[in-house]
Amino acid sequence: MRMLATLLTLAVTQTLAYDVSNAEYTPGATNPVVKQDNIKRNICVPGWTKNVRPPVAYTNKLKKQLMHNYGIGNERPQDYELDHLIPLELGGAPRDQKNLWPQPWVGQWNAHMKDELENKLHKLVCEGTLPLHDAQEAIRSDWKGAYDKYEASPK
Repeated sequence: MRMLATLLTLAVTQTLAYDVSNAEYTPGATNPVVKQDNIKRNICVPGWTKNVRPPVAYTNKLKKQLMHNYGIGNERPQDYELDHLIPLELGGAPRDQKNLWPQPWVGQWNAHMKDELENKLHKLVCEGTLPLHDAQEAIRSDWKGAYDKYEASPK
């Protein structure tokens, strides 16, 4: 019975351990091209992220490497998104490994939730109600807290 409890604890810990990036591996990085004064010419243009998103040939190899760095190398890569900590739609660096991490698709705090937050922050930045730097810092430093603050509020 004790062994089963230990295994269950490890399984839950494993699931929850990677819902935030590890600042040692993924502190976040921004795209030097994107600045507050030029967002209407880049991140606020529909389809802009498609032009800067790295190709799958690059991301698939990197995803496996980063999963190994995060200690999750034995799990299925398709259970994780190679996520930009500071998203491309908020001026995150597309290829910088300091901005990429393996984020799980499932769990209490998952990639789908962070994607919702990214969309909300992008909307606020492009509407001019939230400065770009503030949005970048909110998602970089504590995406869960930013989710509670911005996504839980009326849309």
